[in-house]
Amino acid sequence: MLNEVIDDPYAWLESVESDESLAWVGERNKHTLAVLKNDARYEDIRGSIEKVLTADDRIPYGSYDGQYVYNTWQDAEHVRGIIRRTSLESYRSDTPDWETVLDIDELAAVEDENWVYQDMQILPVTRDRGLVRLSRGGKDAGVVREFDLVAKSFVADGFVVQEAKTALSWLNRDTLLIGTDFGAGSLTDAGYPRVLKRWMRGTSLDDAEQIFTGERTDMGVFPVVSLRDDRRDVFVLQKPGFFESVLRQLTPDGELVKLPLPRGIEINAVFKGQLLVTLKESWTNDGVEFRTGSVVSIDMDHFDATGRLAVRPVIVPERGVTIGSLSTSRDRVYVILMEDVVDRLAAYTLSDSGWQGRDLSMPRGGSIDIVSASSRHNTVFATYSSFLTPIGLYQIQRDAVADAPFRSLPERFDASALTAEQSFVTSRDGTRVPYFLVRPKDTPFDGSSPTLQYGYGGFEISQKSTYLGAGMMRWVENGGCLAIANIRGGGEYGPQWHQAALTLNRQRAFDDFAAVSEDLIARKVTSPKKLGIQGGSNGGLLMGAMLTQRPDLYNAVICQVPLLDMLRFHKLLAGASWMAEFGNPDVEAEREFLASYSPYHNVKAELDYPCVLFTTSTKDDRVHPGHARKMVARMLEQGHDVLYYENIEGGHGGAANQKQQAMMAALAITFLLRQLAD
Repeated sequence: MLNEVIDDPYAWLESVESDESLAWVGERNKHTLAVLKNDARYEDIRGSIEKVLTADDRIPYGSYDGQYVYNTWQDAEHVRGIIRRTSLESYRSDTPDWETVLDIDELAAVEDENWVYQDMQILPVTRDRGLVRLSRGGKDAGVVREFDLVAKSFVADGFVVQEAKTALSWLNRDTLLIGTDFGAGSLTDAGYPRVLKRWMRGTSLDDAEQIFTGERTDMGVFPVVSLRDDRRDVFVLQKPGFFESVLRQLTPDGELVKLPLPRGIEINAVFKGQLLVTLKESWTNDGVEFRTGSVVSIDMDHFDATGRLAVRPVIVPERGVTIGSLSTSRDRVYVILMEDVVDRLAAYTLSDSGWQGRDLSMPRGGSIDIVSASSRHNTVFATYSSFLTPIGLYQIQRDAVADAPFRSLPERFDASALTAEQSFVTSRDGTRVPYFLVRPKDTPFDGSSPTLQYGYGGFEISQKSTYLGAGMMRWVENGGCLAIANIRGGGEYGPQWHQAALTLNRQRAFDDFAAVSEDLIARKVTSPKKLGIQGGSNGGLLMGAMLTQRPDLYNAVICQVPLLDMLRFHKLLAGASWMAEFGNPDVEAEREFLASYSPYHNVKAELDYPCVLFTTSTKDDRVHPGHARKMVARMLEQGHDVLYYENIEGGHGGAANQKQQAMMAALAITFLLRQLAD
């Protein structure tokens, strides 16, 4: 095994844009397109998906800053997108009066660059400047340029940062805290900032004052700046690992003061002088124990005065309840609480007697997301949807939720013939695992229904009930069933659910997913001949493990932007930052376990596998496309049925715009219909 890794015959496929590797990609793409695009259904599917993705009646999700609602919009005319804004009153009307701030298509044409818009960080208080981040082809690494929001143009001689995985925050109008690629030794092994500097306007970035240097083995170092109620709190966040945090306060006189917090925390926000922290491990402070999964607040004035932590509980979730996300407005902390993978929304306030919370009257039974909240005001936007309920956009003012959404997505498919239900299955070790199933009401339960099972199972990311996307609409309209597996490794039941499948316990996630598949087959929803699976990124690893461990269960596998070589993942791009999730291949015991399930090292010529569609992106600078390339090369050598498509741009998302999204989704749906429905 070890000699095989050292003498990997497909190592050349890790050279992302060499002539040899791109020629190989071109040949594989040509073959896959010949198979799938020549299917009579492909063009109709692609066209219908693109129509949904570019429809004028989509919800223009907005971020309200107290003056304008900002929205990023892509359509058939603006393929790369525009940044636009309008007033709150106009935004709530049926026909908002939008003002274009920046046209990315026009900018790309003028500068002859393949720009993909990432985000904009607006200067607090005055709100007249923004730090616009653009990437080439959709990569995580981006270029940062200062933008004048009044003149609607880039600032001459403004702040500019060259392409890197930059982390930065405004300190004030003329000063940034920044971590970026400063040259040799300034990045971690994972490619994120290791060095943090204070950069003054009009000075060279090379001459900026160095504030902090982390370890080469850290995930990264990041600035955290909070400004609310005329109070500025500035921190340096060191991430020794993906799930660890060390927080230091940067005082006005430039001193760094480390807060005596446990490492297993997530920093949420500063609210009325209280630092809000979610605990990923239990913690005892001054003799008081706080449970894993709780949110606590830390009085920063008390810490500044005494150097000690005054800690109060904000939320201590009941058994079976987990915290999905936390957002703050001027006077409220909004928390999405999840019970058996169903959301509810609560608002919390702080008084002399402590924290008080109350549930808000958002709809129940599906998924809730906060899409806009700011410390400057009390206007909050939140969405609700479920598998069969179109997304509705609600306005919240403090504790008051509007009776109805002020904007809703029109129905994209006929849901009257469908039903969505939740089931539970017992995994190999006796753990109760939930999954959702969307199916026709007249499902015959004779094993004949084409069924797609989706899963992720990592990084504490939950898979919730949200309105079916454009591709899945076409799948269910063609009589397909959709199962969503809420396996361990995700966040459906809090940090413990995630931690149960970390490193040497990763097999539990695979066992959970297989248990859901077996249950679908045992209930005769479907059968192995009619069952397909899909997942991307960490979910792509899951697909690889299911392919090599349980090929008997499936007839189609869609494996997207995957990790597959688990003995070299930490050497490729951002992979070093994921060792807290998967383990360290340089540690003998962990390497042995990783080798036992690494899909690239466990695919065998003598076994029969279901047909697989692998997809990735040349511009993916998070998960190296070499994972998918090498797996496909090995499977082809062994004589297996494999399709491969590598989008030249798109980054880790696999597509840079809606046309590419439609194409990639159409390839997947066409593949599934060929394998499971024909």
